[in-house]
Amino acid sequence: MTTVDPITLAVVRGALETAQREMTLTLEKTGRSSVFNLAHDYSNALFDAVPEMILQGQDIPIHLGSLIPAMKAVAGFYGEDIAPGDVVYHNDPAYKGSHIIDCCMYKPVFFEGELVFWTVCKGHLTDIGGPVPAGYNPDAKEIYAEGLRIPPVKLWEKGRRREDVINLLLTNMRAREHQEGDLNAQYGACGVGERHLLRLLERYGVDTVKAAIAELKAMADRQMRSLIAEVADGEYSGTAVLEDSGHGLGDLEITAHVKIECDEVAIRIDSPPQVPYFINSYEGNSMSGVLLGLMMFAQLPPPYNEGLYRCLSVDMGPPGTLCNASEPAPHANCTTTPMETLTDAVRLAFEQAAPERVSASWGHASGINIAGFDPRHGNEQYVTMVLASIISGAGATRTMDGWHSRGPLCCFGALMSGDIELLETSYPILIHRYGLVTDSCGAGERRGGSGTWLEIEPLDHAMTAVAFGEGRQYATAGAGGARNALVEPKLGRLVHRHRDGSETVYDRNALLTIEPGERVINVNPGGGGFGDPWTRPPQEVAGDVRDGLVSRVGARQDYGVVVDDQLHLDESATRQLRQTR
Repeated sequence: MTTVDPITLAVVRGALETAQREMTLTLEKTGRSSVFNLAHDYSNALFDAVPEMILQGQDIPIHLGSLIPAMKAVAGFYGEDIAPGDVVYHNDPAYKGSHIIDCCMYKPVFFEGELVFWTVCKGHLTDIGGPVPAGYNPDAKEIYAEGLRIPPVKLWEKGRRREDVINLLLTNMRAREHQEGDLNAQYGACGVGERHLLRLLERYGVDTVKAAIAELKAMADRQMRSLIAEVADGEYSGTAVLEDSGHGLGDLEITAHVKIECDEVAIRIDSPPQVPYFINSYEGNSMSGVLLGLMMFAQLPPPYNEGLYRCLSVDMGPPGTLCNASEPAPHANCTTTPMETLTDAVRLAFEQAAPERVSASWGHASGINIAGFDPRHGNEQYVTMVLASIISGAGATRTMDGWHSRGPLCCFGALMSGDIELLETSYPILIHRYGLVTDSCGAGERRGGSGTWLEIEPLDHAMTAVAFGEGRQYATAGAGGARNALVEPKLGRLVHRHRDGSETVYDRNALLTIEPGERVINVNPGGGGFGDPWTRPPQEVAGDVRDGLVSRVGARQDYGVVVDDQLHLDESATRQLRQTR
């Protein structure tokens, strides 16, 4: 077996990382929709011929975790029927996809006639057909009412672009030019990755590169096993509540059972039966939630590859359940709901096992998709997910406050709000307000990051707004004894502000028509806090009040801190108040 010296190993690792970064840059610079070029709602990864993930980018976790089973499903579907120049496209959760709006492209990389790698690019398209723009249909009772399912299909075959197949797909999508532009961007990204990998193989040869990759996987395996071995053997469980976001069945619970034995971990998920609402998650997508919960606990440095999970076994529960849905369960909202709840359940189980490593939850996402006809451009149809609308606060840790506006949990800091002026240029809308929300951050010795307020008015046309997600009924979960006294400002909500100034407030998903002169407002929660908030240094609380992150009422109720009219700390009154507990 070929051995690799440390220098060569470092060079190969760097070349793989460069290939992935160049793929990401290509998507950013060539994507047509704002979801690509502004929000960066895409992920890239490299696989070997096994196929195992050999490098995941620091992209969106809810994409990356599902890519591992999805790549195996696609490769298994074609078997030996893969040739140089082929490009496969896929979004179907029945083939381990996440949800049908996330479309994935797979390009095999051949060297001297041998399949050596796959370059893989997953991106959130702004539309996938179906009765509701942008694919999120809260009235869907089955997957067939959500949009176009794409099982593994070749869009390029031996280098030839299959115009008939591509036309079939694009004909079923709104705002066709945007979808085609993003598809071409994905193709370009996969090609850029392929060029980098071929140069690497030409320089070092197949055997050396394979040996380096084997060692990188082994390094990741050793890192994770070493961490797991430090945790006491035992069985642990965590339960998180999924709020009723509109299905009418009441709150639902997801429980994660974690068993640690030596350097191995087994995770079993209990979830209720699947529901006739768009929050079911198929097995591939649910794997992302489990892996995110594990990595929130592990907090390991790179390399990030499939070797990390050799010590892990996962049981999603029986088919036909919320986290292991079966056809024809509707699912479009699954990447946020119930994934963030599933992630929390796994995180809470690990909190029992090793409380010193745990962090608070990030704000669960609620967002809006918008669609209409642009009067500025001959009533050209537009549709997009407004990614700025799902930005919540990050959770606190034992050592630091949570970051503001870095969520949602399912994206873990990889999603961007996008430039407001560019959003207004791209679509016929006026954004009246986009900023942090006072008192939205979870209270704790280390406070959570603040959530966001987004307020949109359509210009000269009626705009469809489709709400999805959760975080509107329960505050984000904290950790280490955190608690909230002032709860309402920490909840998300959807608001329809009418022309007369009156407001209709929704704590569930809704499909609205917003007329000119009206506004749709989406508010997202902050991250959870860590530790007892009444032990937070009073000066830090006073500083948060001066910064507008916490109100004077919030300082008093959440932290036991008194701030006077001039926003100065009242030390005497604070001491007296904190003595009452």
